[in-house]
Amino acid sequence: MGKYNNISIGYDAKRIVRNNTGLGNYGRTLINALAEVSPELQLRLYAPDEGNERLRNEVIKANNISFVYPKNLRFRFQKDLWRQAGIVNQLQQDRVQLYHGLSGELPKGIAASGIKSIVTIHDLIFLRHPEYYTFIDAFLYKRKFLHTCQEADRIVAISQCTKRDILHYSDFPEERIDVVYQSCGTRFRDVVSNDFKAEIARKYQLPKRFLLFVGSIEERKNLLLAVKALLKLPQDISIVAVGRKTKYTQKVEKFAQSHGIIPRLHFLHGISNAELPAIYQQAECFVYPSRYEGFGIPIIEAIQSGLPVVGCTGSCLEESGGSANLYVDPDNETDFAAAVSALLVGNDDRQRRIEESQNYIKRFENGDVAQAMLTEYDKLLNL
Repeated sequence: MGKYNNISIGYDAKRIVRNNTGLGNYGRTLINALAEVSPELQLRLYAPDEGNERLRNEVIKANNISFVYPKNLRFRFQKDLWRQAGIVNQLQQDRVQLYHGLSGELPKGIAASGIKSIVTIHDLIFLRHPEYYTFIDAFLYKRKFLHTCQEADRIVAISQCTKRDILHYSDFPEERIDVVYQSCGTRFRDVVSNDFKAEIARKYQLPKRFLLFVGSIEERKNLLLAVKALLKLPQDISIVAVGRKTKYTQKVEKFAQSHGIIPRLHFLHGISNAELPAIYQQAECFVYPSRYEGFGIPIIEAIQSGLPVVGCTGSCLEESGGSANLYVDPDNETDFAAAVSALLVGNDDRQRRIEESQNYIKRFENGDVAQAMLTEYDKLLNL
């Protein structure tokens, strides 16, 4: 008999069934790891609707995992209200002992219900950099955050950077906050066949030598810094940027056009999960000039793919990538270009940095992260 027999934990699964990346990946990866390391623990995933079938199917089929949806709710606003408050009654009916908000939110009334609660907070960008949000969005996110702090028994921060921000922007007791890093799957470690890499290179017309960026093309991600650095790098090097475009993309393209380097800039979107590792494994270096991240999963994906990384200072990227990679000021394209140059093929130090990085990121393996999360649950369940 395991210590988790007769223990039922509820999870906010909205992002699990709706979000392809980011918060969705976090939830699916964590649930899968928990189900494997503790098969006697009942994991109940509460979602406002069934969402996307493909994403739902990324959650492993296991006897200790079940999805729960609200009954007889037709309209989206009803489902949203259920997630924000009505879910508490459902949790009580299901005799859930602990509820985990996976995306920075907890329902109203969870504290008063007697059900223990824990919440994962990924970042506080809306407080650190409100300029990236509309006034109303920043206001609403701040209100949700402060409400969550009132409801939560414990908080999990996904980085030391996020923990510092929580302490700075709230009065939540430090002794009730722990850092549990985000887990990352292992699919980027698998070596892609040369034939498939060649197929992907033809399909997307990948240049022979390129720096890779993965993420939304938005102001905060600061891709323009890497594009400016191109001017100081060998002319046969390009940038491939994989991610959703925003208005900021026009700013990047305008700079590239005015400096005659638009042919060296390649935007890709709609890349499948199967194709992305093949792109990573053909890059020469990964660049992540973001001004602020809660964690920075693409850095880990890059390291798993055998790439050195150039990132920026100011948030948590050093935590994600470790000291073997290089980090520079997010406004200094000269230093960024110098860092990239130091990591290109042919540099003596390149392989050592890659190997040290790959050893460093073992701390983010699914099993270790799941065990760390179970330790958090034990504190609340007195196990």
